Amino acid sequence: MPRRVTVRDIAAETGVSIATVSRVLNHSASVAPATRDLVEQAVERLGATAPGPRGGTPKPAAGAVYVRCPYLLTDYFGLIVSSIAETLDRHGRQLVLNAGQGAASAPVLSQLAAGRSSAGYGGRRSVGTDENSPAEPGQTVQPAVGGAILILPPESSEELVRLRARRFPFVVVDPRTPLPRDIAAVSAAHFSGARQVTAHLAELGHRRIGVIAGPREWLASDARLSGHAAALADAGSLPDPALVRFVEPTTEWGYRAAGELLDLPERPTALVAFNDKAAVGALRAAVERGLSIPGDLSVAGFDDIDLSRATSPLLTTVRQPLQEMGRMAVSLLIRLLDRHELEALHVELATELVIRDSTGPAPGAA
Repeated sequence: MPRRVTVRDIAAETGVSIATVSRVLNHSASVAPATRDLVEQAVERLGATAPGPRGGTPKPAAGAVYVRCPYLLTDYFGLIVSSIAETLDRHGRQLVLNAGQGAASAPVLSQLAAGRSSAGYGGRRSVGTDENSPAEPGQTVQPAVGGAILILPPESSEELVRLRARRFPFVVVDPRTPLPRDIAAVSAAHFSGARQVTAHLAELGHRRIGVIAGPREWLASDARLSGHAAALADAGSLPDPALVRFVEPTTEWGYRAAGELLDLPERPTALVAFNDKAAVGALRAAVERGLSIPGDLSVAGFDDIDLSRATSPLLTTVRQPLQEMGRMAVSLLIRLLDRHELEALHVELATELVIRDSTGPAPGAA
């Protein structure tokens, strides 16, 4: 077994005092950012043999909450972020927001753990006030950051593990890749949602079902394909890989993928899209080919955003609890900031099948 590293060992390696190392491990605010970074990097290198917080219950972490969403705040992500903002406000926490396509390329994880300050995080907007950070007239002062909520983060699991090893509190919303058990995450029940909608189509007699899936490397894509396959297996059928297209979940890509599937020599009798936007693209592709919905083709989406209630016919879809995802993420993060131990770190929120007019019996089904 490796020798257990002591506080004295870390002090010797970093050149700081034992008392300073103890303050860093116990999350004291009275440590310079550069010194904190030096000690936490040493702890990260030493891994599981490094000492953890000691000397009683650590104090709650102060500071604002950094929220990053690497997509435009449209109806899907906007609902999640607005829910996060409202819930943080109830907890008296300030929000530092970085959203949009530029947020996807911002290398922020190392800065989050290093400085506990939002300088350089690409924060676009702050919500709330910070009495400890007075600003000169006409000057904007970003608040210190105590924790983060990362929505669909583009970083690898290994990078998130390194951030967790440095004891920085954060929660992932809708993880893109599989995460270890000790990283807090909130998502919808993708598997069961996909299984519900495919089971609904199977009950209507559909067996040749096309799937407009999300990006191949997304965790949600894998989970939903598994749910789709499980529902088909329950109906005594096997999924056909030739009927699956992996695309970006947009209206345009949904339109292109649906066109490919509908132009097959034996076209599918139903299409299941990764989200409602892709489903709208599928509806357009079907109409252009003279197909009636749902007489010739059934189409279903996922999310239940406002767009699903603006189509003709109205779109059958799977409702994701988007606002509850934001509230749950804040709840988990507040507990982390208060230094509570969490038992349920991976939370899946239930989905609901919403049946509307875009799905019907398969052509020729009894």
